[in-house]
Amino acid sequence: MTHKILIADDEPNIVISLEYLLQREGYAVLVARDGQEALDTIAREQPALVLLDVMMPHKTGFEVCQAVRADEALQGTKILMLTAKGRETDVAKGMALGANAYMTKPFSTRELVQKVAELLGETPA
Repeated sequence: MTHKILIADDEPNIVISLEYLLQREGYAVLVARDGQEALDTIAREQPALVLLDVMMPHKTGFEVCQAVRADEALQGTKILMLTAKGRETDVAKGMALGANAYMTKPFSTRELVQKVAELLGETPA
């Protein structure tokens, strides 16, 4: 089964590279460029995993994470916070709001692919 992954990030270069990387790994990729679009897409498409940036227009990644965790229909959605905000307080906040994992930018593509596979219960290639 092909897992659906949503990339929620407002930085075009990151979206393009993540989209390419994840499609190459065989995932179906969706894109949202702001927090509200991310929430709408999650509700409509119910992706298995969301790669969620913290600093986005309209709603922050923290707000999106909190909204997803508050919705019973979306409880199975995995969330990987992928952000430049790497202070311990930011990591703690993301995890406290229900993120499954937290990675800071810049990140290793190999580590990201491994983390995505791990979160989806797959063995990384």
